[in-house]
Amino acid sequence: MSDIDKDIDGDLPQSGIPLAEMEAQETHREGGERDHSQARSAADLEAVFDVPVQISAVLGHSRMHVSDLLRLAPGTVLKLDRKVGEAIDIYVNDRLVARGEVVLVEDKLGVTMTEIIKSDR
Repeated sequence: MSDIDKDIDGDLPQSGIPLAEMEAQETHREGGERDHSQARSAADLEAVFDVPVQISAVLGHSRMHVSDLLRLAPGTVLKLDRKVGEAIDIYVNDRLVARGEVVLVEDKLGVTMTEIIKSDR
């Protein structure tokens, strides 16, 4: 079972955001009434389910001169601006949406999201 499949156990919903965080995002009106104007159900978003998006997991960055770039060869190690164990950035359509950790899933690399980045929009 993958980390995203945890919704079966009640830990994570389909969106990948922990349930406790989703509940905390709900706003309350004065007098204790819940404001459901910001809550979105799956039915409200159904029209965009098939829209393709590009997801990128960025391990780090490095800068170099073109002359150094031309000297790269198989086996060359690039020094990145991140430390081992530091969270990586997860982008959707070039927009930072989360941070996570690199994990091994069978024989492939994967990413476990550890933090959802909330946008100002």
